[in-house]
Amino acid sequence: MSPVTFAAAQCAIRAGDISANLTLHTQFMQHAREHGVGFLLFPELSLTGYEPTLAKNLAQDLDCALLAPLRQLAQEACMTTVVGLPLHLSNQEKPLIAAFILHPDGSLGIYTKQHLHPGEEHYFNPGKGGDLMCIEGLTVALSVCADFTHAEHPSRAAAQGAQVYATSVLIGETGHPHDSTLLQGYAKHLQMAVLMSNHGGSTGGWASAGKSAFWDEQGQCVATTTGTGNRLLIITKKTQGWKGVEEPLSVAPKVQAKVTPQQE
Repeated sequence: MSPVTFAAAQCAIRAGDISANLTLHTQFMQHAREHGVGFLLFPELSLTGYEPTLAKNLAQDLDCALLAPLRQLAQEACMTTVVGLPLHLSNQEKPLIAAFILHPDGSLGIYTKQHLHPGEEHYFNPGKGGDLMCIEGLTVALSVCADFTHAEHPSRAAAQGAQVYATSVLIGETGHPHDSTLLQGYAKHLQMAVLMSNHGGSTGGWASAGKSAFWDEQGQCVATTTGTGNRLLIITKKTQGWKGVEEPLSVAPKVQAKVTPQQE
């Protein structure tokens, strides 16, 4: 069989600076392309940072024009890419936490976070999830952070035939032991591989743990990033099973970003 290559883009985001974050996403995508990645997963709200108080002003429409360069790169690389943005819908006052899916054929898909953490309801509305995807012959289900803390979410994905559960998250040091154990348990008991992409730096006042990871269908941790920072976790499935490696990503020095205050 031909190798199947997935990757988690663990990135350190600039708060509210979509332009700078687009540049960082492009660097990750280009690096992933060099390794033949067919599916690239970014963390929750990766293009804005996890910034609930700014989300309403930063929210984008379904036909988000600023994604055009990333969509073109996804096409050129034949790489399904999942990026995070708050989504504005005309019939809702508050935005949704969305994963925008950039398909290799140029089309755009949407997954919206179904389960909110306590307090998020002040800034966001819950979403409706999304459809399964077929990536290089494997069926993939998406999840955004708190979704996976509700056992029925991964269980439903497995029942629908998902072979990989890909979750975009923001997990801090305190919560990491519990959450990683939970994800590992899903992989083992549902016999469904799990890919987790975490933030690589602080965002929204939360210090991310990093440590993005991949567990195989037996619940074995195939690979994890070593702490925080901009790192690409590359996972390849070959005849003998899954193999993983992490690669640090060199980026321009981080500078203080200007953040637009939320309008009343």
